[in-house]
Amino acid sequence: MSNSPIGVFDSGVGGLSVLRALRTELPQERFVYVADSGHAPYGERDDDYLIERSHRIARWFKERHQIKALVVACNTATAAAIHVLREAHPNLFIIGIEPALKPAVAHSKTKVVGVMATRSTLSSEKFKRLLTSLQDQANFVLQPCSDLVPAIEAFDAIKIDAACIEYTRAMGTFGLQHGEMDTLVLGCTHYPFAEHSLRLGTGNAVTFMEGGAPVARQTRRLLEAANKLGNKQLAEQASLDLFSTGDPAALAAAAHRWLGINVSSRVLTV
Repeated sequence: MSNSPIGVFDSGVGGLSVLRALRTELPQERFVYVADSGHAPYGERDDDYLIERSHRIARWFKERHQIKALVVACNTATAAAIHVLREAHPNLFIIGIEPALKPAVAHSKTKVVGVMATRSTLSSEKFKRLLTSLQDQANFVLQPCSDLVPAIEAFDAIKIDAACIEYTRAMGTFGLQHGEMDTLVLGCTHYPFAEHSLRLGTGNAVTFMEGGAPVARQTRRLLEAANKLGNKQLAEQASLDLFSTGDPAALAAAAHRWLGINVSSRVLTV
């Protein structure tokens, strides 16, 4: 079981930012990544749809790859489906991701924190509970970003720049002075791949917060406590398999572009 793979899935290529952190934290592990691009964008879907997709993918991971852990590398899917996945698979480690509001509050000096996320994430009960728990510790500026994920999926630099400038302008003033946003939460795993474009609107002094590294550390902690970490002596067998319900070539190109790896991707029908 310790050398079984870890499953990772997202609505598309954005979860590669989490996979990047996982591979850094756990270099000896085998990973299987699913981009559910054929059913994206998740950010505009309702909870019932997201729960159904998450169930299908989780079952596929268990039946076809006998995974030892599942990382839901999507804020929207985590908010909608993580609780039902854990109920359905009580013997599987299931790690979700959420917008990094808590570390953002701890880091911010001005106590004005921007949050960019999909509409589904911002309207989810899970996010609302998190926001309410921190409401008296900072002022939050919430920005739904409907057009950014499709632009990133399409590698459309012009649309990425345009969307980032539009959304950051709509949020207000970024900076280090009183009343300005000095911290920006990237509440979707796609957004770290638009960091350069986001800087056009925020400037270089603003701190970006994302969730990949904390997810990777939590995955390590859970596997280590259960004595299920991959065997370091077999580290050379660490592998990565990519699957997409959409265009597999687009996923392979994204992995090459953002992770610097050359791995072919296969079509997944599920």
